[in-house]
Amino acid sequence: MSLMKVIATYAMLYMCVFAQAKEVKSLQSPRQWHVSISGNDSADGSATAPLRHIQTAAERAYPGDVVIVHEGIYRERVAPPRGGESKERPITYQAAEGEKVEIKGSEVIKNWRRLNNETWETVIPNSLFSDFNPYNDTIHGDWLARGQWSHTGEVYLNDRALAETERLEDVLLNKGNRQLWYSKVGNDSTWIWANFPGCDPNRELVEINVRRTVFYPEKPFVNYITVRGFHVSQAATPWAPPTAEQIGAIGTHWSKGWTIEDNVVTHSKCVGITLGKYGDEWDNKAESVEGYVGTVKRALDNQWNREHIGSHSVRHNRVSFCGQAGIAGSLGAIFSTISDNVVHDIGSSSFWGYELAGIKLHAAIDAVIEHNHIYRTEGGIWLDWMTQGTRVTRNLLHDNRVQDFSLEVNHGPIIVDNNLFLSPELAQVKLSQGVAFVHNTIAWKIWPTGDVDERQTPYMFPHDTQIKGYHDCPCGNVCYFNNLLLRENLSMYENSKLPTKMEGNVVDTLVQYRVEEMADGWYLEFIPTKSLSKECTKALVYSQQLGEAVIPRQRIELPDGKKAFDKDYLGRKRKKRGNLPGAIEFKGDSRVRVKVYDIWN
Repeated sequence: MSLMKVIATYAMLYMCVFAQAKEVKSLQSPRQWHVSISGNDSADGSATAPLRHIQTAAERAYPGDVVIVHEGIYRERVAPPRGGESKERPITYQAAEGEKVEIKGSEVIKNWRRLNNETWETVIPNSLFSDFNPYNDTIHGDWLARGQWSHTGEVYLNDRALAETERLEDVLLNKGNRQLWYSKVGNDSTWIWANFPGCDPNRELVEINVRRTVFYPEKPFVNYITVRGFHVSQAATPWAPPTAEQIGAIGTHWSKGWTIEDNVVTHSKCVGITLGKYGDEWDNKAESVEGYVGTVKRALDNQWNREHIGSHSVRHNRVSFCGQAGIAGSLGAIFSTISDNVVHDIGSSSFWGYELAGIKLHAAIDAVIEHNHIYRTEGGIWLDWMTQGTRVTRNLLHDNRVQDFSLEVNHGPIIVDNNLFLSPELAQVKLSQGVAFVHNTIAWKIWPTGDVDERQTPYMFPHDTQIKGYHDCPCGNVCYFNNLLLRENLSMYENSKLPTKMEGNVVDTLVQYRVEEMADGWYLEFIPTKSLSKECTKALVYSQQLGEAVIPRQRIELPDGKKAFDKDYLGRKRKKRGNLPGAIEFKGDSRVRVKVYDIWN
């Protein structure tokens, strides 16, 4: 037998043995892997002999396994090398019940030297950063408008971020109460200057960003992962436009079937949770309509379809203090549900671009955005391009800057129902078609754009990612049923290019309202006018009344097969006749106070 035949024979034997071993491993009973701060990576991972690092457990875990992490602060990046097999057999990573588990992308920094009453300096060996130094990595990319000098690094004093400045003298000469920092990277070391007025940073908790992300696979198609119950913070995440790989503090990296639930995500430099696209050589080189269309076409060649991407569940997370977005996803959020999340304090003072929002999605095809509480963000909910078969329902938005809600160049169908839009800002909703607004309480005014957006954006075959065609975005093909408008009427649609339906809407600018946080939850208090109280005459709205999105030729219908909008924001049953306009049913014309969102920690 020739040498080549011998080699080929052994190679075949090796492949068969490897495949059999992999199959046997897959069929084994799921097991638990325990991780503890006091553990050892050479241990067997049992409850009595836990591992030390979450990543070590990730390398050992297979479909059906559960990684249980015990109380403590873990400073590491978790990159699962493999995923589960299905929703029924995921690989689950979870905090031990009743225990606080923090995973941080930062390291503690000591050895600060005082320069003056306000300013301290430290020198950090670059070996701390391995192959990625956030203080040599600037915020950059498509649709970033200002702040390109900002770095993905950050400095924290007792879990609060200081503000970066682009000049050292701002730090050295700072006499105000605002705490600033500045950095410089050399061949071997990184210098950081920071203001710590009234305290000694060597005696306080001072941390700096070191890792790009906290929980994020190195490669795409790591499917069916559950991430549950962690406190994730302080990641040096990059600017995440729709044309680039979108890396969050937690991110799915172009995969299917993740469940991200019950986590607290804070202080990600750009995005907290990402359901985004993969990276390629075209990243941040496509800032145009044609460029993003090219991104979509390449994604189709990279298995952008229901079988391989999306169907994620992001639920009951708190996401806050992120510079760009709380939850973002370009193309990767198809067929997903984002529900019961609290998103607040989003938006950076040092950089700004056209991707800021509490929730920012591109191509939210057949997605559901339900019962989220979004406040103090720059942008609220922003659905951009290819929003088709999407429902936005029972969300609470207030105290947001710039806008509460945006639908940009979509062709629908989109259902927006039973939401409390309570920020008195503009809403960019005029130039998307196939939209049904049903029983919303709306405090915003409509952004006064023209009557057509010339951008030719894609629309899909129903419930699919395949492109059916391209079309510009004329005003019209919208319907408003039984909405309560607190600031203006719907005259913006008078010169629509396409037909509109307006029935049962009430404009009442005299209604006084406020949203208040109490110990047990958030309350909406309002004083209805007598004329509003008399509007308890509205008929139940049925799905069949909504018509169709005329450009994709797809009916506007409830995704769960229901026939009517028979419950309000609070879940109260509506009648066939005798309903109020707006998101909440109430009685009388006196002061109304109702809990609209629970507090959770």
